[in-house]
Amino acid sequence: MKSTLEELWYGNVCPNTDCRESTPTARQLMEYIARHHDNLHKTLTDEQKEIFEKFDDCFAELTDINEREIFAYAFRLGAKMMLEVMLPKEAE
Repeated sequence: MKSTLEELWYGNVCPNTDCRESTPTARQLMEYIARHHDNLHKTLTDEQKEIFEKFDDCFAELTDINEREIFAYAFRLGAKMMLEVMLPKEAE
């Protein structure tokens, strides 16, 4: 059995996709977003569509950055918690 770090290295563990549970509420919101996105896109001029696509690209990039930062923060927080559990308790 490979270690978790090896699984992560080989791409068998993907934290940014593996942790997402598809709840009914999340699925419904994604459907709403897709439908509203498509309906809005149909009403736009070519120039507006270009601007909207740039907006979508920027929003996707920002989302990726935020997810990466949240992952790193949560990992560090988990490591701090493990250290607290493993290290001897300091005198109060």
